[in-house]
Amino acid sequence: MKLEILINQIKKQGNIPSHVAIIMDGNGRWAKMRNRPRVYGHQKGVKTVKKIIEAAKEIDVKYLTLYTFSTENWNRPQDEVSTLMKLLVSSLRRELDEMISKGVKLNTIGDIDLLPIQVKNELIRAIEKTKNNDGIVVTLALSYSGRWEILHAMREISKEVKNGKISPDDIDEELVSKSLLTKDLPDPDLMIRTGGEYRISNFLLWQLAYAELYICDVYWPEFGEEHFYKAIIDYQSRERRFGKISEQIKINK
Repeated sequence: MKLEILINQIKKQGNIPSHVAIIMDGNGRWAKMRNRPRVYGHQKGVKTVKKIIEAAKEIDVKYLTLYTFSTENWNRPQDEVSTLMKLLVSSLRRELDEMISKGVKLNTIGDIDLLPIQVKNELIRAIEKTKNNDGIVVTLALSYSGRWEILHAMREISKEVKNGKISPDDIDEELVSKSLLTKDLPDPDLMIRTGGEYRISNFLLWQLAYAELYICDVYWPEFGEEHFYKAIIDYQSRERRFGKISEQIKINK
């Protein structure tokens, strides 16, 4: 199906998700199927990232969060981790000018102090250079774990209680949300996972509470604009009730 048809269908429907989160899975398996090293899959995956950012911009998605490197990924073979870090640096350098010119605002969540200093510096530089952009906000989840993020928030809240700034009774969902690394982002409306695995892999555990989930069998290097738009169309066909019943939703529309 031609992309223009899909784009027009999405725009005509109207209820486009504001925030899409993606677990970009399958780089290594895609490369292995082609008898190539895993890094080949990661290199191809970077090109997919660029395509999907453009696709999201085309239909006016406001926020795109990409699960780029998890805390658990540090346990992978050292040569693969090292290659991934080098690939991240080269990608940030190569794409920075285009991000600036196209209004992309870069953001990150995760324990970036664990990143190699060169990676951390390049990331901070790109974030600083794009901070005034007013287009799509692209958040890279790097050295990220949902459980770690929640623990980090709990520690920060505990300090506030200990210092007498708040009482335990002040702790509610809003306070927890404001204590997370995603405090400046709305919760995702849609979470896409490529590669066919049916799990969320410690990704945005708090924030995904009411997100619609879309699992795609296609490996990330082959996930193109058409796949992305079909995920959006599938999202548009769903009724988001947030614990209510259909009749209540219809009345409030």
